[in-house]
Amino acid sequence: MKYKPVIGLEIHAELKTRTKMFCDSLNDPNEKHPNVNICPVCMGHPGTLPVINQEAVKKVIMAGLALNCKIAEGTFFERKNYFYPDLPKGYQISQYQKPLCQNGVLEIPNPKSQIPDNDQNSNTKKIRVTRIHLEEDAGRLYHLPDKDYSLVDYNRAGVPLMELVTEPDFETGWEVRKFTEELQLMWQYLNISEANMEKGEMRVEVNISLRDEQQETSNKFGIKVEIKNLNSIKFAADAVDYEISRQKEILEAGEKVKQETRGWNENKKQTFSQRSKEEAHDYRYFPEPDLPPLYVVSTKSQISNHKSQIQNRSEPFIIEDIRAEMVELPQQRRERFKKRYNLPDRDIEILTVNKQLGDYYEHVASELDAAARDYHKKMGRVGEEPVEKHVTEKLHSLAANYMITEFPMLMSAWAGEINELEGFRIEPEALAELMVLVFHKELSSTGAKAVLKEMAETGLHPEQIMKEKDLGQVSDTRELQKAVEKIISDNPKAAEDFKAGREASLKFLIGMAMRETKGKANPQVVEQMLKNMIR
Repeated sequence: MKYKPVIGLEIHAELKTRTKMFCDSLNDPNEKHPNVNICPVCMGHPGTLPVINQEAVKKVIMAGLALNCKIAEGTFFERKNYFYPDLPKGYQISQYQKPLCQNGVLEIPNPKSQIPDNDQNSNTKKIRVTRIHLEEDAGRLYHLPDKDYSLVDYNRAGVPLMELVTEPDFETGWEVRKFTEELQLMWQYLNISEANMEKGEMRVEVNISLRDEQQETSNKFGIKVEIKNLNSIKFAADAVDYEISRQKEILEAGEKVKQETRGWNENKKQTFSQRSKEEAHDYRYFPEPDLPPLYVVSTKSQISNHKSQIQNRSEPFIIEDIRAEMVELPQQRRERFKKRYNLPDRDIEILTVNKQLGDYYEHVASELDAAARDYHKKMGRVGEEPVEKHVTEKLHSLAANYMITEFPMLMSAWAGEINELEGFRIEPEALAELMVLVFHKELSSTGAKAVLKEMAETGLHPEQIMKEKDLGQVSDTRELQKAVEKIISDNPKAAEDFKAGREASLKFLIGMAMRETKGKANPQVVEQMLKNMIR
């Protein structure tokens, strides 16, 4: 019997706002001291009234627009009633009946499209987003070892929290990882959330079951298991793959999967039981009496149609204004980089995932045409053929290659990060100038690395460093004649071996010539000279 995994996700993300959801206490995930970012409102003291954080609502609407959701025209907050020590009010202000955003979709790569003769020809797979709603976060409990009590920190209580729920469209841990990574990247691009899972700013819960493939067309699902407390995307993917295997073994043994909540042990790389099947909670949802309804309109011109509804209530949110604030999304950047710079997919992915690095690259690329024209002018080539497209594409590719391969080492020495370029001494204009020098073979790759290192340390421009340190590449055969003759004279056996057809000997001789010239010789010129002189 074959089983098909049925997997859905619930993802919570803390919104990046200055203050909390319903009060003016700071929303600071980096605060280390407990219970300092609190006030009577977020602590639920009697007589206090909440006020809606307008920026939080805008960010959730923006998230919905990015995922092509339908945005609710009218919605409201509700009280979700339950008791827990980290919930100071005894209820959570949330949304249930009418979420802000519904029926969205996010496309991820489709691994099945790579399988020969597979009927799924699409390169992407659509993951449906059921809903996105806005609520306030709870506090945080600290369970102390060897103690009979726990501590609670309410700094997080009342922080704006966005909850996204998907349809059960996932089948593997790989798909869960791809979706969650893309969602995290999207939130960061839009400045909706830092989505740092290590800080608890983004939390993933997985619902997973297996069902008989023969019953796929029916509405009959398997027994659902929920996996909670997943604090990294990798752990979420690993937990899914483990749980698929665990449930399959149980079913194949003729036993039943137990409905329960499980956790993930990252050391043992396996899930473990936390709680057995629970009865459905009655949260007794009812509209929040202290907050006005929310109204959303597509354009400013529609506001007049809602005047009767919004009188003495909150102003409506305007979708066209929120959409105008949205920046380019990750997938849009990938497509544009491919079309504009014709870079390899691997390079494009690095420049997309590391947004600051991608922004820096775009600045470099914009300077390359001007730098190339300046070089032509300096060399007296004005009036000759223009800097053609294929030349510019090669310069773009060269710049991406140097940034991706060399910058990490420079960043390590500088104690910075590849996606944190503030204060980095190599200006984009200077890197563009360096790429032109390398492209026109005025600098060897070895010389370019030395110049790049000096640029990172001093902030000087490449041509100045190249001249001061005498690092320019030599391509003049008259200047190289003496060095090549010496190499042949000092290595007669290697010369004879190459003459006899052993190509490896030629590489050895080229290396010796590079050593003799301290890396300044143009290796292509040296290679041709050796061939001509030996044969």
